[in-house]
Amino acid sequence: MDYSKLIDIAAYTIPSLVTGGVAYYFFEGFIKNEKSRRRFLLHKDAQKNALPLRLHAYERMALFLERINLSKLLVRIAPVTSESKDYEALLIQHIEQEFEHNLTQQVYVTNECWNVILTAKNTIIQTIRKNAVSAENADKMREQILNEMVEKQSPTVLALSFIKNEITEIIG
Repeated sequence: MDYSKLIDIAAYTIPSLVTGGVAYYFFEGFIKNEKSRRRFLLHKDAQKNALPLRLHAYERMALFLERINLSKLLVRIAPVTSESKDYEALLIQHIEQEFEHNLTQQVYVTNECWNVILTAKNTIIQTIRKNAVSAENADKMREQILNEMVEKQSPTVLALSFIKNEITEIIG
């Protein structure tokens, strides 16, 4: 009789344990799926809110690159004196002011894009310094730089094309 009670208990217990195990397995999968879905929705919402900020940062950096483009910079900023060193300092000061004004945009652009922008800025400053050393006066310096820009592509053009490619990747 003891065996029959054990069999009766096992007959009720084993199906209950199997049902409980199956329910646990399904609920665990459901909970994991819900967590993933919530995480995805939060990420999607964050992306939706961050996209305008990122696009605005890319626009600002494109404007920065346009403003420091040497051919436009030299037309916009005339020399105050005839000294090439004074003009060099004036041009570099304008570039640095523009850069400092847009410094916070690095938060929203990729590291690679930021490095391309920094390289373009530094190349332009290097070009100004190189031409200031060899120029007799500010007007000759402007002429030398403009001639150099005719011969080779401006670093800002390369950086702008990089920014455009990144925007295309972001938008899709």
